[in-house]
Amino acid sequence: MAECERASGIIGVDIGGTKCALVKADAEGRVEREVRFGTTDVSGTLANIYAAVSELEPGASPVFGIACGGPLDAERGVILSPPNLPGWDGIAIVSELESRFGGRGYLMNDANACALAEWQFGAGRGTRNMVYLTHGTGMGAGLILDGRLYEGTTGDAGEVGHVRLAPEGPVGYGKAGSFEGFCSGGGLSRLAEGRIAGHGRLSAKELAELANAGNAEALAVWEESGRYLGRALSLLIDILNPEVIVLGSLYMRSGRLLESAMREELERETLAGPLRACRIVAAELGESTGVMSAIAVARYRMALTS
Repeated sequence: MAECERASGIIGVDIGGTKCALVKADAEGRVEREVRFGTTDVSGTLANIYAAVSELEPGASPVFGIACGGPLDAERGVILSPPNLPGWDGIAIVSELESRFGGRGYLMNDANACALAEWQFGAGRGTRNMVYLTHGTGMGAGLILDGRLYEGTTGDAGEVGHVRLAPEGPVGYGKAGSFEGFCSGGGLSRLAEGRIAGHGRLSAKELAELANAGNAEALAVWEESGRYLGRALSLLIDILNPEVIVLGSLYMRSGRLLESAMREELERETLAGPLRACRIVAAELGESTGVMSAIAVARYRMALTS
């Protein structure tokens, strides 16, 4: 982290569809100050980001790590119309921050950024081969392979939600029967449609509440999702042979509803040696994931250039 130490500080910028958070951190990733605000229109949110950077006193040579949902052109530092950020069409966030405040900036999609955060600070600490799954509203992955983030030829590695697990099924990532369709929050909601007596469309949270209360139909939906989760994880384990798979949002909150069916499928489908060597755990960073992801981006990119 030599360049981070020469820099005046890390500024982490987490841009979300409903809220943004900016932090100032030292080279070890320790948070010193934090600013949060709601995401509004494009110009208003950008103005708040620039004001927050000034408030954090970035110094003469800050290192910016920016985590944001895709699509992005990470190499050029441009945000390209993410679905959760309407109107953010071709926003050159990196060059804007660099021109206003100096230093260097690095942009990364949120799945890869979260993977770096869990690897540096969370459940993947000390590993060389780790898979992080967002397991939230959608299903994406960040891949740490041989001690480096694997981004792929076009920067699109880890789009596991697009993998088809069955000929038919709930639609996710534009594909029926996909991993995202069966196992994401949105997919669970679609999987449950018409199956829970006396209820219309249910969110994943509502479905978990019913299952935790003993509703047999809701429990059956979670069991089915768990089977497909196990099937997808078996593919990742057989192909990538990771030390740990870290599962985000849904697994953190409702893993026990998925666990039994997931483990049965893993035992049925996965090579025994790689399965024994792989831990499957919930993400550790919780509510701090966004800001720690942005910090992790800065630390990782600067380490590569030092």
